[in-house]
Amino acid sequence: MPLLPPSTQQSVLITGAAGFIGFHLATRLLERGTPVVGYDNLNPYYDPALKRARLARLEATAAASGTAFEWVQADLEDAAAVAAAFEQHRPGRVVNLAAQAGVRYSLENPAAYIQANLVGFGHILEACRHHGIEHLVYASSSSVYGGNTHLPFSEQQGVDHPVSLYAASKKANELMTHTYSHLFGLPATGLRFFTVYGPWGRPDMALFLFTRAMIEGRPIQVFNHGQMVRDFTYVDDIVESLIRVLDKPATPDPGFDAGVPVPDPATSWAPHRVFNIGNSNPTPLMEYIEAIEAALGVTAVKEFLPMQPGDVPATAADTSALEAWTGFKPNTPVREGVARFVAWYRDFYGV
Repeated sequence: MPLLPPSTQQSVLITGAAGFIGFHLATRLLERGTPVVGYDNLNPYYDPALKRARLARLEATAAASGTAFEWVQADLEDAAAVAAAFEQHRPGRVVNLAAQAGVRYSLENPAAYIQANLVGFGHILEACRHHGIEHLVYASSSSVYGGNTHLPFSEQQGVDHPVSLYAASKKANELMTHTYSHLFGLPATGLRFFTVYGPWGRPDMALFLFTRAMIEGRPIQVFNHGQMVRDFTYVDDIVESLIRVLDKPATPDPGFDAGVPVPDPATSWAPHRVFNIGNSNPTPLMEYIEAIEAALGVTAVKEFLPMQPGDVPATAADTSALEAWTGFKPNTPVREGVARFVAWYRDFYGV
């Protein structure tokens, strides 16, 4: 399938449009003139007021750019609502970012992950199948690498040993989508995000939690006694990668060989691809905390705790496949990205 022109007037349906990444992606698409259909249930996993503030900003961006923005508030688990959204709005492409997020929460409420990430995602696949969608881009996660310890993580590695239900649900999404690509010719691309951070971020993520606690003079909880490494990836780099992938639908890999003992898990005879999106610059957690301290001008009081169940000590992304496919490599330095988040946080909360 040829590269889609960026000015295409076919709308893009974004599930999770009031979420962190969905909001930033919708903003960029609206600014370039691509109509957006936002789909979100505004659930209370974290403060819905932040989601409503993002939604209000999207409506303002649409008005300023003169680009159509339509809104659907519904659950992915509601098959009739998903089908109605596709039938009414007729999107050309779909980006599925809606999911029950969070590794630790999956230990407390596994049913939420099964419903949203498996049942709900199945409804998206069915809708894409029946409405001739040109390209489905969907969020996977670096968590699929699970117990792997060989760094950096490459798409060619196996992902057969998840250590949380969240990770298992994301691997399941990749398998489900490949099946639809094979059976129904649905071009689809899965993106394994690595620890996304930035303005308008999620309140359950470390950067938000640490910043709030430090401003309020409370200790921060540092797991695995600080011996953690993460490939922190700034949200603008995620969105740039997303848009480039969205505009270049997946195609069958002519070099794919199903006859070898371990076929390449990142490509296929079907129009399905999987890419890492990370900064390729893994950062020790203590350095990340130092960046927050520098941006705030505050020294954190640290409460060192053991590793949490379902967590992993280190992540690092090999993004060479993404760069070869899109011509883009995430590159925002952590200190710069953290400073931008802190500036947004102070402005948004008036502190």
